[in-house]
Amino acid sequence: MDKIYIKNVIKNSIAEEAGIVPGDYLLSINDTKIVDILDYDFLLKDENLLVLVEKKDGSLEEIEVEKDFDEDLGLEFEEELIDKPRLCRNKCVFCFMDQIPYSMRSTLHYKDDDYRLSFITGNYVTLTNVTDEDLDRIIRYRMTPINISIHTTNGKLRKKMLSNRFADKILDQLKKLADGGIMINGQIVLCPGLNDGEELTRTLNDLSKLHENILSVSIVPVGTTKFRDGLYPLDTFDADGCKKTIEIVEKFQNEFLKKYGTRLVFLGDEFYVQSGTEIPPYEAYEDFSQLENGVGMVACFWHDFMEELENIDIKENNKIITSVTGYLIYPYIERAAKLMEEKIKGLKINVIPIKNNFFGEKITVTGLITGGDILEQLKGKDLGDELLVPKVMLKSDEDIFLDDITLEELAKKLNIKVRKTGCEGKDFVRDILK
Repeated sequence: MDKIYIKNVIKNSIAEEAGIVPGDYLLSINDTKIVDILDYDFLLKDENLLVLVEKKDGSLEEIEVEKDFDEDLGLEFEEELIDKPRLCRNKCVFCFMDQIPYSMRSTLHYKDDDYRLSFITGNYVTLTNVTDEDLDRIIRYRMTPINISIHTTNGKLRKKMLSNRFADKILDQLKKLADGGIMINGQIVLCPGLNDGEELTRTLNDLSKLHENILSVSIVPVGTTKFRDGLYPLDTFDADGCKKTIEIVEKFQNEFLKKYGTRLVFLGDEFYVQSGTEIPPYEAYEDFSQLENGVGMVACFWHDFMEELENIDIKENNKIITSVTGYLIYPYIERAAKLMEEKIKGLKINVIPIKNNFFGEKITVTGLITGGDILEQLKGKDLGDELLVPKVMLKSDEDIFLDDITLEELAKKLNIKVRKTGCEGKDFVRDILK
């Protein structure tokens, strides 16, 4: 990249004091051209900088900067990465985005696969579009930890699952990163008849050899919607398949805990819920490093809920609350509601699981419930004083569901006050008692 457009300059920053303004271009730092945010952040570690800027009128200006090691210049660019993000080149047989109707907003279909975003935002990447030079950069810039979608260490099988002829290098790539001191969080989307059973055993055996550089590995079951016409024929796990997977993983967990002091590999909550197996205790998830992948969410919710419930001193609260949730976690939310009702006189909590008609009944997680399904299934019901909607159902920066129905629209059509709530156990208690 020859020059980088400066979108904004933070007030009272070094850049503003140096006379840099929005609309200027950054050309180099310490005579080094900048390709992306990695170069920029690495160069900013120097305490003495020579910043070359092209002004709006085309003139060049060299600016000498003395700063602390961790002090930022205060520049903001059009792209978070400075460079354009790398898009996904795979056609994974299990890809959830390929199972979303094209009529839904375009951002839901956007698929990046950029190793830089893995470090910056925690995205999982497949490494199918990286070169040896990219791996060297990861090591040189100490981009650790990095989150990698592994799925299988069987190269031939991985090429099939990702529909990418470059997908078979994963084990060599993991070894190179480990040899370079990079720590790894791994992810496995488990598909019946593909990478489960013996293939899962093979993968975990391979990963155990890299245990010193693997922080954790999550295993989550494939999810399928009703929009799979023309896609690879995939089954989902039944109760028996979930139990067999639990047996395999628990065997490795016990072995790893004894050898390495960590279980290393963790299963998504769906395996336990769908098989009717008791959720592991809170301590079994160690540092909950894979919580955002749905690993340990039930145990974490229940632990925090019980702590919060024990600490409240409210004796009476005459409210009638309705709370919606997905079918996966419904039994635990219902149980929590009953315990609150027992402790607080007059409180009534109706927990209603929402069937996912939009994506299909096989989708049971709370975060994929649409406003339309809530509206359809609650219309005409006595919902009490207010309706609570977990914020995980909504866009992160806007009160809007996946089907573009807003929270405000839902409230108007149901003629009830609607409030979004947090998703942690303590939030459940606090939000109901607000």
